[in-house]
Amino acid sequence: MPADSPYSYPVSSPSTLRSGALSLASSVVIGVASAGPAYSITATLGLVAAAVGLHAPVIVLVAFVPMLLVALGYRELNRVEPDPGTTFVWATRAFGPFTGWMSGWAIVVSDLLVMASLAQISAQYTFLLLGAHGIGSNPTSGWVLLLGTAYLVVMTLVAVCGIDVSARLQSALLAVEFGMLTVFSLIALGRVLTGHGPPGSSLPHLSWFDPFAIGSFSDFVTAVLLMVFIYWGWDSAVSVNQETVDPRHTPGRSAVLSTITLVALYLLVTVAGQAFAGAGTEGLGLANPEHVDDVLGALGGAVFGSGPVGTVLVHLLFLMVLTSAAASTQTTILPTARTTYSMALHHALPKSFGRIDPRWLTPSFSTMVFGGLSIALYVALNFVSGGRLIAEAVTAIGISIGLYYGLTGLSCAWLYRHEFASDARAFVIKGVLPALGGLALLFAAGWTAVTSWTPKPGDPAWQLPIPPHWRIGGTFLLGVGTLLIGVPLYLVLARVMPRFFRGQVLARRLPSPTEAVVSEDALSRR
Repeated sequence: MPADSPYSYPVSSPSTLRSGALSLASSVVIGVASAGPAYSITATLGLVAAAVGLHAPVIVLVAFVPMLLVALGYRELNRVEPDPGTTFVWATRAFGPFTGWMSGWAIVVSDLLVMASLAQISAQYTFLLLGAHGIGSNPTSGWVLLLGTAYLVVMTLVAVCGIDVSARLQSALLAVEFGMLTVFSLIALGRVLTGHGPPGSSLPHLSWFDPFAIGSFSDFVTAVLLMVFIYWGWDSAVSVNQETVDPRHTPGRSAVLSTITLVALYLLVTVAGQAFAGAGTEGLGLANPEHVDDVLGALGGAVFGSGPVGTVLVHLLFLMVLTSAAASTQTTILPTARTTYSMALHHALPKSFGRIDPRWLTPSFSTMVFGGLSIALYVALNFVSGGRLIAEAVTAIGISIGLYYGLTGLSCAWLYRHEFASDARAFVIKGVLPALGGLALLFAAGWTAVTSWTPKPGDPAWQLPIPPHWRIGGTFLLGVGTLLIGVPLYLVLARVMPRFFRGQVLARRLPSPTEAVVSEDALSRR
């Protein structure tokens, strides 16, 4: 095959991914469910309120803008090259093997880090649902660890058993999630509007949507990156592109529709929660340190009341957060396994990662390896700093998310740059907008990386055992340290399997949009 071919050298395999398994609706479900709306809100909204006070609603809108702009970049790139490696492939074509490989590594790192939090939340809310509040309120309990590990095992097996099975499960879980979030928001707003809110409640106000009233630029950037975490996950709809009906168009549309769906839901819940509880640090206030990482769990009883109906609704709320975390666990496995599968096909990882299960037609080896690594990291983080690093991971993940989302936006602008002189629409849609979204996210990721080097008082930290004995923040270690691990891995792989790393596999251009989507079998015959 010529070196300038747009396609990769494949790994021979008797099977390919199951094409046409997902409709537009199923693809949107995976994109939205991957964000884990209920889990993301309960784990992050309090942190946002702690950073910017009553201005959390405007952060929902501000963070949505770069998300939407980067989603446009995903859509335009996927139209030409619907590869399950997404950013890994596109960034390689745009900026070379090192940038592309590190983009793929950033996807793996962000997904690995979040799995510990997802497993922990799933297990805690299971015990809360069953009335075992003593266990459920202790995130590092041995029973929580055991059940969280069991969730990871089960969801890994579900991911192995087929994308269509996964989509059906997600549809059921997402219906519960959306229904309960809507009920929670409407009842909370209803109590405030009728004057039955708790101390600290207030009617929604336009000042909540003024970004210029936020006192600190650093707090503003931190809050935006936290909100980016809440949106994160919609790109899963693009990662399963080869298993989707009309793989050139459906995944991109799903990505855009997913972000729009999420902003509507998040705005409703944020306004309702803040109106009901306020953004204070005492009582039910969203920024109260006692429940800053579990807002919905803290507000459930107050919103629904203690009567028979309220008790049922509180339990349904626990079920909602449980199913949200469980659903997000499973949908996090899907894109990661497909990223490493694609990296193997393009000779950027050992070819075993490209192995397809002949019965289920899923990347079984990649899925099982990711599930195993997730369990190992969850167990490790559970015993470090009293489990507090799991909470730190929520902020740290934003660094790797900002990196690979940002590089996708810039890759879109760079790869389509030849069209800009003759096509004004392409200049805006494929160039300016994705590039702006990408630059904004890269800036936010860089800012968080720099400011997280020095830990705040009380934050987990590690002290360098040799002079100058720096104390390095836990967020920096998780966010930047895990990314840097990719550099020696890159160097080792470049030595033992050099073709990709020498630029001999992926050409520095997009394939022609008229070329058919090439399957692994078709490639193996080249």
